[in-house]
Amino acid sequence: MTAVAHHRRSAAGAGRRRLSTTVRLVLLIAFVVIFLIPIYVLLVTSFKPLTEADPGQAWNLPQTWTFEAWQVAWEKLAPGLWNSVLLAVPGSLLSCVLGSMNGYVLSKWRFPGADVLFTLFLFGMFIPYQGVMIPLVQLLVNLNEVTGLQGVFYGGIPGLTLAHVVYGIPICTLIFRNYYVTVPDELIEASRVDGAGMLRTYWSVVLPVSAPAIAVVIIWQFTSMWNDFLFAVFLTGPTSWPTTVMLNNIAGAQATPYSQQMAAAILASVPTMLIYVLLGRFFMRGLMAGALKG
Repeated sequence: MTAVAHHRRSAAGAGRRRLSTTVRLVLLIAFVVIFLIPIYVLLVTSFKPLTEADPGQAWNLPQTWTFEAWQVAWEKLAPGLWNSVLLAVPGSLLSCVLGSMNGYVLSKWRFPGADVLFTLFLFGMFIPYQGVMIPLVQLLVNLNEVTGLQGVFYGGIPGLTLAHVVYGIPICTLIFRNYYVTVPDELIEASRVDGAGMLRTYWSVVLPVSAPAIAVVIIWQFTSMWNDFLFAVFLTGPTSWPTTVMLNNIAGAQATPYSQQMAAAILASVPTMLIYVLLGRFFMRGLMAGALKG
């Protein structure tokens, strides 16, 4: 009886586990389908001619497949895509450098007032874009006048990059500081004993193990800069508009070109998706570093 009861309990347990696995699989498939519905509508509509690109036919496959919308979208977005590259790539790298150095000093080279300074850094995360827009515009205008470089700081990509880098310093510092807290202090002490100074220790010991935090900051800053609209509208001119502004301007005079808008939306989102695909495996590791220790 004991063996029979044990067998029955084992069979019941295995059945519950199979049922639980099936339920999880069904829920996962349902979530994937829900997530892919907008992508399906984007792709299908982007291959339709203007005569078929109608919200009432969004679910229907094209009767006539055409790349015309993609060609028009590329011609309209190409300058903005290049401007976004000039904004997001240098801006992300510069944010990494500044955030990494700040986080290293605040976590491993303690000095009087370090905690107060770190708290002040964090306050910058809660300042809304709208709260600094007017003084930021005036600052960039003054930089143009002082340097004599008209259209560079205010009206150009360098000024927009500067605004994003400065605005991103608090979150970048927080990410690197929390990550560097997990680096054993013994490594820093050993490098000091060997005669290495602050910069040598940073370059030879800390930076080589910073890949997860660097990935998080690059993903965060690249996405923020690439998707920015408010700063771009206020701080740049037509020749320096990034992708988001150019995407907003794709509209028809009498009829909305849905197929062109869908194709342009896909083109504008490809770089950020590539960044997540390439660096995503480091993202959660770097984001959660220091959560239990600092």
